[in-house]
Order: sequence, then C-alpha cells, then structure tokens
Amino acid sequence: MNNQFKTQIEEERPEVGEKEELKSKTPEGSTTVFFKKLFTEGVVTKEAATEMMPFLVFLCVLGMIYIGNSHMAVTNIRNIDKLTKEVTELSWEYKSLKADLMFKSKLTEVAKKVDTLGIRELIEPPKKIIIDR
Repeated sequence: MNNQFKTQIEEERPEVGEKEELKSKTPEGSTTVFFKKLFTEGVVTKEAATEMMPFLVFLCVLGMIYIGNSHMAVTNIRNIDKLTKEVTELSWEYKSLKADLMFKSKLTEVAKKVDTLGIRELIEPPKKIIIDR
C-alpha cells in the first residue's frame, strides 16, 4: 500500500535552514508538535491507523466489559453484605422467639395462664374408659 499523502508531504518539507527556523518558533516537548510529527512524517500512516481500527474497537469493547463487570461485582458484594446482615438479625429474632415459646410452654407457665379460666392441674392420674363391642 503506497502512502499517497507521503509524496505531498515530502514536497512540502522545508529545507535544512527553514527547519531550524521552524524549531525555534515551536516549543520543544510540546505534545501537539510530537503528534504532528508522528503523523506527518510517516511514522504512523493513515492506512496503518485505519488497519488498527478493528483492534482498537475490540480493545475499547473489552475495556467497557471490564468496567461493567467490576460494577456488577461491587453491586453483588453490597447485596451479599446486606443479606448477610439481614440473615443474622432474623437468626437472632428466631432464637429469641424460640426461647420465649419454650418458656411459655412450660407446665407451670401454662398452669398460670389457664388458672384464670378455672382449669386446674390434675392431681390424680387420668382414668381409662373401656368400651365393649
């Protein structure tokens, strides 16, 4: 692939004396001068840049996927932490309710509750009823 713009650039290049005048006008180390030289002097041609475009697009897509993946991971970690706290709180609540139920289901506690209704605890053992058929 020939660089059609390279021949035009070579014709427009200043002579040695003119180059020194151009260098004195532009500041050394300027990024714009670096990029102008990089693209105009043929280090990176337009054809090479266009050939690299699919690879650059691929790298951009990979970068976006990486960023999205990290955001999803952070969101998942936050959800996991929130759910873990909720599970521990529900576990504490379950244990306290279970302890209250065990206390309230004791024979003495049940007897106190039903005493107001007039029901008392049996002193003698229950009698067996037998039916003949």
